[in-house]
Amino acid sequence: MKLVKVYVTLKDSVLDAQGEAIKSAINTMGYKQLADVHMGKYFELSFDDDYAQLDQDVNAICDDLLANPNIETYRYEIMEEQ
Repeated sequence: MKLVKVYVTLKDSVLDAQGEAIKSAINTMGYKQLADVHMGKYFELSFDDDYAQLDQDVNAICDDLLANPNIETYRYEIMEEQ
């Protein structure tokens, strides 16, 4: 089996309100050296080993469902599932 790990984050031009709220909370806890926090989404997709169009289809799944292309970007890793 192939394991695809997908990471979706906001584009740099989009304000990450949740990340800012978390950063503020962490700073309030006394961790003043924290510079920034970014929120995101993480997905794991499992595919058969002999999937010929894996890259093409993972990109389509991300573009059409997992990420909002107007405000988010994504990256993924393909590895052998253990």
